[in-house]
Amino acid sequence: MNLTANPMISGLQYWLVYHPTILNFSWNPPHTPASSPLFLSLSILSYLSLTLLLYLLPLPPFSPHFLKPITAFHNLTLLILSLIMALGCTLTFLTHTPHLHWIICFPTQTPPTGPLFFWVYIFYLSKILEFLDTLFIILSRSIQRLSFLHVYHHATVLLMCYLWLHTSQSLFPIALVTNASVHVLMYGYYFLSGLGIRPRWKRVVTDCQIVQFLFSFAVSGLMLFYHFSGSGSGCSGIRGWCFNAVFNASLLALFVDFHLKSYANRKKKHTVKTDKES
Repeated sequence: MNLTANPMISGLQYWLVYHPTILNFSWNPPHTPASSPLFLSLSILSYLSLTLLLYLLPLPPFSPHFLKPITAFHNLTLLILSLIMALGCTLTFLTHTPHLHWIICFPTQTPPTGPLFFWVYIFYLSKILEFLDTLFIILSRSIQRLSFLHVYHHATVLLMCYLWLHTSQSLFPIALVTNASVHVLMYGYYFLSGLGIRPRWKRVVTDCQIVQFLFSFAVSGLMLFYHFSGSGSGCSGIRGWCFNAVFNASLLALFVDFHLKSYANRKKKHTVKTDKES
């Protein structure tokens, strides 16, 4: 199938894969903006410190009329950005990657250059933008939404994305596309909610997040097969992958616990209410 035969696809390829800024991208700490270990450390520490400080301060809740337009714009921005990242990464490994199995296993010593690494760099920067999720929760005083899962996920995922770039980690194209796709669904839900439209598929978002982690473990098994059975020296970024695997396992456990507590309790309350009505 020739993707370039379609003018729309051809245009998307240029702007998302072959534009000189994307094609010639190189991750080169500390010269690449936001690439130094100091920047990473300060970003995570600042996020955790400010979250704790704002949580403890007796701030009055901001007016919904003030916050809702801002949060709606924030959610729409991340929705569009997630869609562009998923599309850009997908087009890259369909039309630019030397071998499709590279989406599973990069050869060792793969340099962090080119379109795939540009999109993971944008993905990395988007995780800093997502820190604003926590700020809006605190400013609205919806403290029940400020869970350990929320803060742990936002803080640690930035480190994970940094390691993707720093170690040229295998499997990140699949992780990026699946995560960005789930975020299109998630931020779409929050955007509509901010407009006063309450979609009925909130649970689907959590279910998709759990499926995403299970899928990551499945493809990790294939990557490990390539790593240990290939004729070469294995797959790039195995140390980074080890951190990623432990992080994903912890998130899966936390998401399953959240899912059980949220929806089991809701079902129990609904059952009690029905019993009372009958």
